[in-house]
Amino acid sequence: MLGGETVFQSYRDAFTAQKSLADRAIAQVSDADLRRPLDENTNSIAVIMKHVAGNFMSRYTEFLTTDGEKPWRDRDAEFVDSFRDRGEILGHWEAGWRCMFDALSGLRAEHAGWTVTIRGEPYTVPGALARSLAHTSYHVGQIVLVARIVNRDNWTTLTIPRGRSKDFNAQMGFGGR
Repeated sequence: MLGGETVFQSYRDAFTAQKSLADRAIAQVSDADLRRPLDENTNSIAVIMKHVAGNFMSRYTEFLTTDGEKPWRDRDAEFVDSFRDRGEILGHWEAGWRCMFDALSGLRAEHAGWTVTIRGEPYTVPGALARSLAHTSYHVGQIVLVARIVNRDNWTTLTIPRGRSKDFNAQMGFGGR
């Protein structure tokens, strides 16, 4: 079994990859499209960013010692675009990620066996991180999809372009499919 430090580094790497995907998608979106929902039943990219940041701040503030759902969190307000401008959106987004990464950087091997709570439910520390990574990945997927839709033909692919898998595999030094 992998040691706790290795597991925590794997989570940091996975969260870093998710942030990179989201940031590269966000960078391709105009200020107006950042704040525009696809329809009345969807959230804009800015609102998704606000929710992810709010979730991180709640979950990772005093991660090991307090419930992940903080009494000061106003989750419903996370779904209202109250930002003045793109800079404020990005500042809030970065603050949330910083809170999460700071908490992860403080984890040590012995924390792997600890239990934390989220809304009163117990999770092992790795279990809480898995829950958070899944939640984050879900919302990063939304951000990427909305960004892709609003950019139409001006989109720069974030992963291997369609029909280019063989080229990518050859470039990486393996022939597979």
